[in-house]
Amino acid sequence: MSRVVVVSGGGSGIGLAVAEAFVRDGDQVVLVGRRADVLEEAVARLGSGAALAVPADLTDETEAAGVRDLVAERFGRVDVLVDNAGGNVALGAGEPSLTELWTGNFRSNALTAVLLTEALRDLLGDGGRVLLLSSVAAVRGGGSGSYGAAKAALHPYAYDLAADLGARGITVNVIAPGFIDDTEFFGGRMTRERRAFLVGQTLTGRVGLPEDVASLARGSPSRAPRTSPRGSTGERRRGARPLRAAPGQWGQMGGCVVKWPPRWAWSGLAGSSSPCAATSPAAKGSESSRGS
Repeated sequence: MSRVVVVSGGGSGIGLAVAEAFVRDGDQVVLVGRRADVLEEAVARLGSGAALAVPADLTDETEAAGVRDLVAERFGRVDVLVDNAGGNVALGAGEPSLTELWTGNFRSNALTAVLLTEALRDLLGDGGRVLLLSSVAAVRGGGSGSYGAAKAALHPYAYDLAADLGARGITVNVIAPGFIDDTEFFGGRMTRERRAFLVGQTLTGRVGLPEDVASLARGSPSRAPRTSPRGSTGERRRGARPLRAAPGQWGQMGGCVVKWPPRWAWSGLAGSSSPCAATSPAAKGSESSRGS
């Protein structure tokens, strides 16, 4: 049976690439975003039988609830939720004030994910998946401070969400891409020098592409077998159902370097590097058993 996959920011860039990956698997995708024309173009590309456009401003709780009502009426459930909507206010038109910069980035990157996820929470089926798109800026900064801080907010949210949903076999993962080319993110402000600098920071020596992130999202380790977790002190933690990672294993996923630490991986993909490397927060030696 095909899955119902909701992708926010699904009209272009990473979101569209993620939607395409799930459509190739035979899944039904629901594309959510602010720009109706962009979403309709994406549906035409994916096929009207495989994709549905739902225009909505996800910074508005009422509109997020409207998405939930439509999905409930049309499909009755959500199997995979990909919270991809976002952007950097600093790279948009004009010069935002300090307040506009910080509140704008929080609303665009954190609030959109939280409002949609909470609206759809009761539709998530047992064994479902939630993927939150963060950024390398969340752990090492991104120039303005506000964008990285907004993305960083998704990480503790994922911890708590995983603890709440883990008992139902629902996994919660965070993907933190680095420099991804062929998107609208930089708004035409990418210089040749800046591009070369960002490529020089990657572990693979090349830019990342939306398809790299889509491959990682589609093949997320949330598909791995789950076993009963125990924390560092040996106690069983309520609601936690983590992934078991092979000790010290490095691998390639769609051009993304992935490190599986020899510990419990509560969310599987919450670290960062470039172009879109990921590692579990368990590798940092702190929380080692919270979540999915």
